[in-house]
Amino acid sequence: MKSLILLSSLIGGLFFTPIENYSVKVSRLDLSCENTPELNKKVIEFVDSKMKKRVGRGECWDLAAEALKLINAKWNGKYKYGKEVFYQSECIFPGDIIQFEGVTVKYMKDGFFYKEKMAHHTAIIHEVKDKGHFNLAHQNTRFSGRKVGLSTLELKNITKGKFKIYRPIKK
Repeated sequence: MKSLILLSSLIGGLFFTPIENYSVKVSRLDLSCENTPELNKKVIEFVDSKMKKRVGRGECWDLAAEALKLINAKWNGKYKYGKEVFYQSECIFPGDIIQFEGVTVKYMKDGFFYKEKMAHHTAIIHEVKDKGHFNLAHQNTRFSGRKVGLSTLELKNITKGKFKIYRPIKK
């Protein structure tokens, strides 16, 4: 049995990178979520310049579409706004775009119960407050009408539906 374990260890060493090399590679990764990608910064600059103004026809997706067009980003012209990002395992940055499908959000604020529905809605993450807690910039909402406004979203308050987050990428 001992010789089988030794043989396995020797064979395994031929095919796998030593752990020491792997840890060096990991330490070079930027996992701090502090370095906002350049395209994202440009999206936020655009959004800030349009605050309290109507973009396009005032539809929710017009804000994202116009921002991506301005920065010459790659997207499918519908609802895939770049590279999909997985919030559970990747950094989310201001300038990422979130697409909601059939979403219901429920939360308490100042002693009142709120329920919001987003059947089909697009927003831009304007600020990352914490993991899963964002300020969103969007239009075609109850609170700002067809003009760009800000609201808060905590992903933990989503009780129904789906959403995807996208990162702008160059063409």
